[in-house]
Amino acid sequence: MTTVSLKLPDPLALRLEVTARRNSISKSALIRAALETYLREDEAVPEDSALSRVPDLKGVLSGPEDLSVNKSYLKNFGR
Repeated sequence: MTTVSLKLPDPLALRLEVTARRNSISKSALIRAALETYLREDEAVPEDSALSRVPDLKGVLSGPEDLSVNKSYLKNFGR
């Protein structure tokens, strides 16, 4: 296992300590879990996708992702 050293702002260090204590895990384990989650989510969206270019818009709209699931949208299409 590789050792990594980092500096945290005091408020973030306090949040880390409180959360680790509340979950009865070490700060290192909490940082590893958070990093795993972040990297997994980051890898889920291909870099060259349209979504990767506008990540702040993700989830702002509601409704079906694909309009073809509602056949009424296709009624009279092409007529």
